[in-house]
Amino acid sequence: MDITIALIGLVLLLPILSTIILLLVITGHKKIFFIQKRLGYHESIFKIYKFCTMTELRDASGVLLPDSKRLTFFGKLLRKTSLDEIPQLINVLKGEMSIIGPRPLLIEYLPLYNEEQKKRHLVKPGITGWAQVNGRNAIEWQQKFKLDVWYVNHISFILDCKIILLTIKNVIASSGINQQGQATMQPFKGND
Repeated sequence: MDITIALIGLVLLLPILSTIILLLVITGHKKIFFIQKRLGYHESIFKIYKFCTMTELRDASGVLLPDSKRLTFFGKLLRKTSLDEIPQLINVLKGEMSIIGPRPLLIEYLPLYNEEQKKRHLVKPGITGWAQVNGRNAIEWQQKFKLDVWYVNHISFILDCKIILLTIKNVIASSGINQQGQATMQPFKGND
């Protein structure tokens, strides 16, 4: 089912994808896609695809500037509308992700999880999920993990349908994109 939805989605969204790529080039983005290693099903590592929303600006010593300084105007718009996530349909086609599931997180977070939090890897990661429709990046890490594990324990077709409808509502409302006063989600530093 996921692969069919992803294939149809990519075909239907082709005009939007083409426009985004063109606008990224016009607005001076050196890269079109942001590709990063993430943790997937049973803690496997895969490369996630997103549209690039930040520049590679560095300070005099070559260190990347903070996210808030590298996030472009067009990048903010892509994030606000969640259009930066569309390339993850390729991950779904490759069988690395699902449409719905816990969001795939950075591989360096794995040693920081407790056993309960690791349960989020018992299903494929998703483009959207229960934590995304219940606060997304505006909620704290602990709450996000609780919601992810709750989803894993209660997964059903009806719940997935509810998540899709809530995702559409949240994208239209642009809710939960960032934590208050932050350009991006703060890194997970482990459990207290």
